[in-house]
Amino acid sequence: MHAAHPTPWRKRARLRRTILTLVVTSQCGIATYAMIRVLPYHGGDLLEICLALVFSLLFFGISVGSWFGIYGFFVRLGGGDRMSLLQRHPPHSLGDIPLARTAVIMPIYHEPIERTFGGLRAVYRSLEATGHLEYFDFFILSDSRDPEVWLAEQRAWYRLCRELGADGRLFYRRRQLNLKYKSGNIADFFRRWGRNYRYTLVLDADSLMGGETIVRMVRLMEVEPAVGILQSGPTLINARSLFARAHQFASHLYGPVFTAGLAALQLGEAAYWGHNAILRNEPFMRHCGLERLSGKGLFGGAIMSHDFVEAAYMVRGGYEVWLEPELGQSHEESPPTLVEDLTRDKRWAKGNLQHLWLIFFASRIRMAHRMAFLNGIMSYLASPLWLAFLLLSTLEASRLALSPINYFPARHSPFPAWPEWHPELALTLASSTFVLLFLPKLLAVLDVLRTRRTADFGGIVRLPVSLALETLISAILAPIRMVAHCRFVVEALCNLNLSWAGQNRTGETGWRPTLTSQLPGSIIACAWAGFAYRLNMMFFLWSLPVVIPLILAVPLSLLLGRVSLGQSLRKLKLLSVPAEMQGCALLADLHPLAVTGGGWQGLTAFEEAVIDPALNKLHQFLGRRHRGGAGYDFLLQLRDVCLKEGPAALSPREIAMLARDRESLDWLHQAVWQADQGSYWSAFHERGRK
Repeated sequence: MHAAHPTPWRKRARLRRTILTLVVTSQCGIATYAMIRVLPYHGGDLLEICLALVFSLLFFGISVGSWFGIYGFFVRLGGGDRMSLLQRHPPHSLGDIPLARTAVIMPIYHEPIERTFGGLRAVYRSLEATGHLEYFDFFILSDSRDPEVWLAEQRAWYRLCRELGADGRLFYRRRQLNLKYKSGNIADFFRRWGRNYRYTLVLDADSLMGGETIVRMVRLMEVEPAVGILQSGPTLINARSLFARAHQFASHLYGPVFTAGLAALQLGEAAYWGHNAILRNEPFMRHCGLERLSGKGLFGGAIMSHDFVEAAYMVRGGYEVWLEPELGQSHEESPPTLVEDLTRDKRWAKGNLQHLWLIFFASRIRMAHRMAFLNGIMSYLASPLWLAFLLLSTLEASRLALSPINYFPARHSPFPAWPEWHPELALTLASSTFVLLFLPKLLAVLDVLRTRRTADFGGIVRLPVSLALETLISAILAPIRMVAHCRFVVEALCNLNLSWAGQNRTGETGWRPTLTSQLPGSIIACAWAGFAYRLNMMFFLWSLPVVIPLILAVPLSLLLGRVSLGQSLRKLKLLSVPAEMQGCALLADLHPLAVTGGGWQGLTAFEEAVIDPALNKLHQFLGRRHRGGAGYDFLLQLRDVCLKEGPAALSPREIAMLARDRESLDWLHQAVWQADQGSYWSAFHERGRK
């Protein structure tokens, strides 16, 4: 039985979206007309028509994003959106609402174990401090394939259970088959345990959420039975490198106005971002199963970016999806370097482009979610459009510099067309675009001043310095992202395979991956700069803001990824955020979980699993019993090789076969403790306890 939709927010959403559409299309039409007037032949030939068309698409995207921020500022100025769940149910009205059983799940894949389990510990303790821990169970859902990684995960889970006294409340499961990536991992959880809980809170490996916020989200779901998904607005924290600190600063400074505008326009048809959100289990299991796409190439197979699609399916099933940016105590972390950020974008680009199929062929999807799909697609297609605009501008400049003036660009016309230049109109158009780009940011600063939050950003003197620094970094990175995103779009459309790997969430990136990522763009930029210089000095100077960052992309990427530089700025209180200036209880409790220790030193996770009696029993418990068959003889051979020559003689796949077999783990444990003096394993008896 579907939940009924309340009409007030639907009528308000329709009105708001209609006004936004009229404003943006009018603005875009005027700007496109001005662009045509700026061009020498006023759109009189194919080249200028293409230039005007590409410009209009780019300007449309800029305008939509700008009005999200502008509208969000006025929403916050008015004290919030009266349609939002939190306005309808303020905290004092939720205090007596009983809670329901809720699962807290964290899907992981080759993540930094100390940080991941340390973050989960902080969330667990925060919930425990609310006094409502008995309503929550925690699940670590691993898809890790490397035995050294998942054995370490199991060891960390065991130690975390002992530290927290969480036996029977904190569970670990590793899938044997990695089907459909993260969405398949979550679907596997719902098939096995979803019916045991009314709600599920989804966390990423770098998520942090406060217990009070989680409890409030459960209570909001209890009083709003029509809500299928409730998404918080996570902000970035715990940044260390300069690159991550710039992103973190932007998240806290600009995020509130942009997210408020987005939430006020989406209302009950919001997007789901895949983490830091709570799901209503029964309708999620009934309506949000992801079928395989039926097209070819990119548009066939499993859906990669699942979260937007699940939100669309939830609304299609008769439920609501809400974004509540004012929930607070909801955080995630930024990739530490540009290379890691672009690696993540590569996956997102392919997943978002898949949504083209859903826009045109999925049935009964609401227009709001089709537009959300389109917005996600355009966030990556904007880069090829920008590049196309630069290339078309280069062709236009080349034609004017190298070719004679064509007085009859239109065929069969007896009237000449005199090329005209209107520098004053070009300046007005550029200024208007500049205002659209930066007005929301200035309004975000005004919002900080209005709410007297300057101390959260380092004070009234440091705030403008940080603002200028973040703007400079964003401007430098924009051309580099453009070239990278163009490559990602081409690779996605060609349906090139993606490697599914864990993310570097904390460390710096070295020279080799940086060169691999950035050097092609630098070579292209050098060639373009040389051509522009030979063509026309003014055109060359116009190209420098794009060319210089691309040429210097490798050293800039390495410099921005330096932790030492980011920490130096933190000491100066530049690019500061509220969590640093006021303190954050979740961050204060975020200590990396010690996954090594005990009496063993210098052992791999597999060696420790074989030698340590307690861990050996643990891994046996989490393993499985081999049922014989053709593979059993091969398993016996692997045991002998491992005993005689050590794990180094085995491949990771062979180690994994031993590590997940209960009988093999028990046999190896008994055998190594009886190994002859001087053998490979007896040496570890002595070295391991030093």
